[in-house]
Amino acid sequence: MNRSIAAIVAFALPALAFAAPAATAEIKNAAGETIGTAAFHSAPGGVELTIRVSKLSPGPHGFHIHAVGKCEGPEFKSAGGHFNPTGKHHGLENPAGPHAGDMPNLVAAADGTASATVVLKSVTLEPGEASLFHEGGTSVVIHAGPDDMKTDPAGNSGARVACGVVERAR
Repeated sequence: MNRSIAAIVAFALPALAFAAPAATAEIKNAAGETIGTAAFHSAPGGVELTIRVSKLSPGPHGFHIHAVGKCEGPEFKSAGGHFNPTGKHHGLENPAGPHAGDMPNLVAAADGTASATVVLKSVTLEPGEASLFHEGGTSVVIHAGPDDMKTDPAGNSGARVACGVVERAR
């Protein structure tokens, strides 16, 4: 009997590692062209976000969760400010921060591709104030330049160059 349980657990664990995401975002540039995707999973201590994009300028780009689930190009101002349900200041290095939606810079290679996995410790996929599914939704926004990790309200990261609405996975 113990062997059977061990075999079931051994078989099930790899399947759990590839579980479907709880949420996704289709990332589009200012021209409305899909340039990548983001996937969200519940993780110990928060929400894991994995992003893969292309067609960015090489180098670092600020990217954040924004407070509104709307991505009207070309400037993506419809996404609102950073997701900040607790009223903190911007920046992972700001002693009065960070916003719940602040993340490290996304670095694009010479060919314009970028990928990253980060754990957002101040958000959830469950109901509540910090939920990515609050009324009005949320979005992922990529900026033209690097985030300085401390300047309010957006780290001097420049124009918004790409956006994707966070939606529950189907």
